[in-house]
Order: sequence, then C-alpha cells, then structure tokens
Amino acid sequence: MRLTPRFLLSAAAPLAALPGRAVAEGMPQLHFKDPLLQGQVVWGALIFIIFYLLLSRSALPRVASVLKARETRIQSDLDLARRARKDADQAQKELFEAREKASEDANATIQNIRETTKETIRVQAEETAARLEAEIKNAESQIALSRNNALSSINEIASSTAMTLAERLVGTADQQAVTAAIEHARAAGADHVS
Repeated sequence: MRLTPRFLLSAAAPLAALPGRAVAEGMPQLHFKDPLLQGQVVWGALIFIIFYLLLSRSALPRVASVLKARETRIQSDLDLARRARKDADQAQKELFEAREKASEDANATIQNIRETTKETIRVQAEETAARLEAEIKNAESQIALSRNNALSSINEIASSTAMTLAERLVGTADQQAVTAAIEHARAAGADHVS
C-alpha cells in the first residue's frame, strides 16, 4: 500500500474536526487552525513518507534478503542435521549388527576350541592309559621274571646258607637232608600263603 500526500491529508481531516473543547481545556497542540501546527503536521507527514520510501526501497529489501538467506541456511543446516542423524542411526545399526555377528563368531570359535580340546584331551588320555597299561604289563612281566629267578635261586641260596650254618653248628652236614628240609619248609610256607 503506497502512501500519497492526498491520503495523508485525508487521514488528517478527522483530526481537524476535533471539538473545540480540547482547546478550551488547555490543549493548544490540538488547535489545528494554528499555522505552526499545520506546518509541523505537513513536515511530519513528508518526513514519514520519505522515511517510509527509503526503508521500503533500500533497507527493508536488504533485511528481507538477510532473513531469507538466514532461513535458507537454517533449513539447509536442519536438512544436513537430519541426514547426519539418519547416517548415524544407520551406522549405529550396522555397528550393532557387526557386534552381534562378531559375538556369534567368537562363541562359535570358542565352542570349536572347546570341542577340539576335549577331543585332544580324550585322545591323549587314551594314549596315556594305553602306554601306562603297556608299562604296567611290562613291569608285571619283569617282576614275575625276577620273582621266578629269585624263587629258582632261593633253593640254592637257602641250601648253601643252611649247609654253612649246619657245618658251623654241627661240624658236618648232609646235602640231601638239608635240601629235603628246605623243600619241606618251602611247601609248608606256600600252603600258608595260599
């Protein structure tokens, strides 16, 4: 809406029609017939019109362009923030999925290691048990062989010892009697053991 001097004068007309009562009550600034007041109104209207024209043609468009640029920048920043948030949400989702997959892979690897370790321990235990069994059988056979050797030579040792003792005690000893006594004692001992 453009303000023209005619419009301003027509807008000021009702002010001129104010009752004279205001003047009578001590308000000379409302006495519109005074030429000084009329000059002030005209100059005020002209200054207002000039100020309005300057602002509407130069300053207000600049302010409007600054506000528009600011609005555009804010909107682009908001769009950028929305895209960044969307990307962050997607990255968080992918990170969560990767962490879940890594956890599942780690659990599978741990389970595989446990099963492999159990199998290895079982095989080693069987091998150790077989080796110990073989060593025990070998030791038992060596003990049996040593025992048989000892038992086969015990008669000889016992006979020799008995002959030596008998000769020292009695002076002479009969080999066959000593051997028969040892055999008899050995048979008696075997009966008590069984």
